[in-house]
Amino acid sequence: MLYTWMMFLLAGAAEIGGGYLIWLWLREGKPFTWGIIGGVVLVLYGIIATFQTFPSFGRVYAAYGGVFIVLSVLWGWGVDKKTPDVYDWIGAAICLAGVAIMLWAPRS
Repeated sequence: MLYTWMMFLLAGAAEIGGGYLIWLWLREGKPFTWGIIGGVVLVLYGIIATFQTFPSFGRVYAAYGGVFIVLSVLWGWGVDKKTPDVYDWIGAAICLAGVAIMLWAPRS
């Protein structure tokens, strides 16, 4: 399970970080190289996600969605300095509950 969460965190950092670099390039006038680096990081995100041990692409990517929501709240707090409110935390908890159900629910 530790490996699974490490892959989620690494992929999430790559997805959010790459998107953020492109955001900075296009929305805040940072140099073009920031956008190129962001694109490369996004490609790495796509590669990192394939290292998950779950056999179903759709289920893994659905679970990534929930993890990325939580990581995005944390990114906004740490990088953008936007303190999450109680509703952000409630939403994040609901997302993590959904991730747990999708990945670890007993199936026949």
